[in-house]
Amino acid sequence: MITCGIDIGSVSTEVLILGTKPENKFEILSYIINKTSSDINTTITNTFKEALKKAGINEDEIQSIVSTGYGRKNVNFANKDITEISCHSIGVISIFPDIKTIIDIGGQDSKVIRIDNISKKPIDFLMNDKCAAGTGRFLEVMAKALEIDLKNFGKIFLETKEKVEITSTCTVFAESEIVSLIGHGVDKNKIIKGLVYSIADRLISMVSRIGIEEPICLTGGVAKNKGVVGALEEKLKVKLNIPLEPQITGALGAAILASKIR
Repeated sequence: MITCGIDIGSVSTEVLILGTKPENKFEILSYIINKTSSDINTTITNTFKEALKKAGINEDEIQSIVSTGYGRKNVNFANKDITEISCHSIGVISIFPDIKTIIDIGGQDSKVIRIDNISKKPIDFLMNDKCAAGTGRFLEVMAKALEIDLKNFGKIFLETKEKVEITSTCTVFAESEIVSLIGHGVDKNKIIKGLVYSIADRLISMVSRIGIEEPICLTGGVAKNKGVVGALEEKLKVKLNIPLEPQITGALGAAILASKIR
């Protein structure tokens, strides 16, 4: 059986094609991650076609399709749309079966999900989708203000000993604060160290409100930033489980749920 999961986020769109064997063993045949453009329907169509081509299959070979994410209603060829909380949970559990807490940091939102030990289903979650602080977008804005490639943030964080406290949690105010610090000649590396810690503190505030239980998984594009990973592990005093490709867990969960559609 071949199924497809499509996760449409505000910043990126992921399409994953999954092969399922009779004994419920899954094989990822392909996945594509593209930037979500202003023309969301074109993004979905093109990303889907790219995933088909990469998997070497035709559209009529796919038995069912599930869409998820904030743009899930835009996939008019999907058999069903399912919330991202359910899809991310299923996707993560398929990789880390014993996971109890999921922290997902996306482009413009972040979420914490608690998983039930027995049912392996989400029992509680908290989402921040009203403010970009602590998300990938926040990091992008700060990197632009600092005129430093975001890819270097992780390395700078790990190699810099001292930090500058960033007091603003709002993206707009934090950017103004950084511009002011730069104007006063403050070391940019120390600013980056402080920024990364501020993101970790904001996420930990969310985690503390919902409660946390190990093992913990970190997903989303920001999970690729070694600085944020390091700051979270230091603050939480735990080792985070991170998938090899942390951006596709929502699409993976959607594809797995698609395999259960009859």
